[in-house]
Amino acid sequence: MSEIEIIAKQMVAKGKGILAADESTGTMTKRLSSVSVESTSQNRLKFRETLFSSMGMKNFIGGVILYDETIRQKTSSGKTIPDLIKSYGSIPGIKVDAGAKKLAGSKDEKITEGLDGLRERLSEYYNLGARFTKWRAIYNISKLCPSELAIKSNAHALARYASLVQEANMVPIVEPEVLMDGEHNIDKCYEVTSKVLKECYNELVIHNVNLKGTILKPNMILPGNKSNQKATSAEIAKKTLKCLKENVPHEVPGIAFLSGGQTEIEATQNLNEINKINDTNFLISFSYGRALQQSALKNWSKDIKDTDNTQKIFNHRSKMNSLSTEAGWNIDLEKHIAV
Repeated sequence: MSEIEIIAKQMVAKGKGILAADESTGTMTKRLSSVSVESTSQNRLKFRETLFSSMGMKNFIGGVILYDETIRQKTSSGKTIPDLIKSYGSIPGIKVDAGAKKLAGSKDEKITEGLDGLRERLSEYYNLGARFTKWRAIYNISKLCPSELAIKSNAHALARYASLVQEANMVPIVEPEVLMDGEHNIDKCYEVTSKVLKECYNELVIHNVNLKGTILKPNMILPGNKSNQKATSAEIAKKTLKCLKENVPHEVPGIAFLSGGQTEIEATQNLNEINKINDTNFLISFSYGRALQQSALKNWSKDIKDTDNTQKIFNHRSKMNSLSTEAGWNIDLEKHIAV
């Protein structure tokens, strides 16, 4: 087994998931502003350091996705952020795409950029301590979207990215996100996600990507956030697992879902339901940002020196999601914020 295959399995090992702490400075500023905290590099570091030094990291987090600013920062004790993460038994990773920009030839769709100069950036990130990476592509659902152009263009970019990452001896997280925005029902989400995944894996195979050394970060199969048709967790789980079984090659070791607009409880409950019926060899886990951090951020904003309570809240959320990777979560456990 190669080094990247070992790392991929470690990232979503039994009971563990991935903390997506790769918010750009702009996104983090919005998050901090929403809780009335000034977005300085020092405050952004302080919040992230609070999470990265919690016991929940040791027990429940297999990897942390960082942003360019964060991977270069040092903690209050002088340790680099990657070294802090490693000291808690987790693996440092890095977001390497340059964001979604307007797709030429399409009115309402986007293509993720960042391939230019990526080989050199990957070498630098490896030397800074990163051992895996992330690249996110986004797809809208509407009457005309996603177009074949958007599906094929983003799949091709994801595959070129993944090939370069493995060349640099790191694990690529492949994140094709079908957005929750819209009036579509759950069946439309299933149909579009199937097309997107199928094309992604066609391109990954063409680009000679070792699928055993990758992690897939997909959306769950959900109705649009403006849909009149709601879905139960059981229905979401059934359709999501069916979509994975039909479109994701069995060589892929792990699937770490994004939360994609779900609440903290919804993201945990739906992951738990998926694992209740998981009859595949996939390690099915989480790669959550807001769904792991939001409650901790709200508490931290009240008193940024109150590290203990912020960590307790993060530990609890991490533990709940850890339990859901083994179908061991239930709503009654949410009453006890302890690890």
